Amino acid sequence: MASGKDIRNQIRSVENTKKITKAMEMVAASKMRKAQDRMRASRPYSETIRNIASHLASAHPDYVHPYMVVRNTSKGVGIIVVTTDKGLCGGLNTNILRIATNKMREEEKKGNKITTLAIGSKGLGYLNRIGARIISHVTQLGDAPRIEQLIGPLKLLLDEYNAEKLDAIYLCYNKFINTMKQETVVEQILPLPKDALERKDPDVPLPDYIYEPDATTVINALLQRYIETLVYQGIAENIASEQSSRMVAMKSASDNAGNLISDLGLVYNKTRQAAITTELTEIVSGAAAVSVSAE
Repeated sequence: MASGKDIRNQIRSVENTKKITKAMEMVAASKMRKAQDRMRASRPYSETIRNIASHLASAHPDYVHPYMVVRNTSKGVGIIVVTTDKGLCGGLNTNILRIATNKMREEEKKGNKITTLAIGSKGLGYLNRIGARIISHVTQLGDAPRIEQLIGPLKLLLDEYNAEKLDAIYLCYNKFINTMKQETVVEQILPLPKDALERKDPDVPLPDYIYEPDATTVINALLQRYIETLVYQGIAENIASEQSSRMVAMKSASDNAGNLISDLGLVYNKTRQAAITTELTEIVSGAAAVSVSAE
């Protein structure tokens, strides 16, 4: 059995750990609220640009953008993997990396070569370990990423698609549902799914747009921004999921530390009681031995 001093040191160590996890929980709770506000603020923008894209596609059926054409050449598939830069957020990264790996294996069985874009240090490290082809990556986006940080790395992957080296591009990220639930998502962003460009209300007249310089140029630029917005929204959802998951994980760690302190306190009291009982027994035995020798 450990000595009382060793147990006291363990209790002190766990108490220090609890202070750290409690502080991290409070920081994550503060960041979570800001991340959720940022994520919810970007949702209307992505929805609006989706509606405009559907209007333009319906207004100009004679022009079919390459992003709308389905390819079946089995040349390759691009996968964007969105993870966090830091750990201590429960199974968030494990879950998304598992589903991304399953998607890679599924496409490889079809004869497709996999090209990846890593967003986040955890995903970059994992893809390097498994030997995946990483065309570009971006890390250390911070708590408030800007879309300008994504344009360069994303363009390299889109250039592969425009060169017809890829048949499709998928986005893997954690979608924020609520504080206690985050859903892993594998979303096809290219070619654009038909339901993404379908009009929600066909009976509503189409807006009458005036294009400068021409409709083709506008549609090309719009769909480029549309893809960038989809990826940015996925990152915003993932950051909100990260902070929520970290807050829950740190609260669980703090609770477990409190339970461990209680258990160690009970062991320490039992150890002290056993030590006192042993000392009393030795004193009584010694007194009895002295009494016998005196007689």
